Amino acid sequence: MTERDPEGQISVEQRGPLLLMGIDRPEKRNGLTPQMWDQLRDAYTRLDEEDELRVGILFGHGEHFTAGLDLPKWHERMKAVGNAPREATKIAPTGLSGRSCRKPVICAVRGITYTAGIEYMLGADIVVAADDCRFSQLEPKRGIMATGGATIRFVERGGWGNAMYHLLVVDEFDAAEALRCGLVQEVVPAGKELERALELAQKIAALAPMAIQATKASSRLYALRGQEAAVAEFQETQRRLANSEDAAEGVASFVERREPVFKGR
Repeated sequence: MTERDPEGQISVEQRGPLLLMGIDRPEKRNGLTPQMWDQLRDAYTRLDEEDELRVGILFGHGEHFTAGLDLPKWHERMKAVGNAPREATKIAPTGLSGRSCRKPVICAVRGITYTAGIEYMLGADIVVAADDCRFSQLEPKRGIMATGGATIRFVERGGWGNAMYHLLVVDEFDAAEALRCGLVQEVVPAGKELERALELAQKIAALAPMAIQATKASSRLYALRGQEAAVAEFQETQRRLANSEDAAEGVASFVERREPVFKGR
């Protein structure tokens, strides 16, 4: 039996157009080490750059998504450069540093989902949560603050009052509360979260990749720069899409009353 790396790992599995990225350190409740952060950035970068990949799925091995950063292993790096180095060539799972991933990412969470786990989750586009989830953004209990996106995305998705309640009270809340706040989109029985995430990913992967990526890009542009900037891109983006082979296939499949087969070009 091969001895497990004490620094943990990120499993990466390609299933056709899907890329499954698994946080794999269950003996430590999937506590995240710098090595795992680096491997996850590599996986997100692969998802973004390889044309045959259309959707990513982020999940945790075992009974928990992640207890967050393995703080003793991060302390020296935090003192020097914050939570993680900002490398423009790599894509962070939080989507805040470097480039953002063009492809959709679905996150499946269960059990303990603390600190960086919430930020990874909020960095995805769709979240499926198990009904046994326990969420907490507890950085202030450790004398630090969340710098992976929670102070931004919690406000965006849950509104100011809900965000401040959970970020400042530093409580533990369940999947039903996360659903009420808009942090997750579906709640399923524990053990079914990855299966449901895969179902959603397969539905998205069957659609026109260029159109899906353009849709995500437009929404992200609105979130970052507002309505005027997003609207300004509409006509040129639609012109580009309308001239694609996929758009022609979409029309043909409609006329022929069949399911389209998109090539991403």
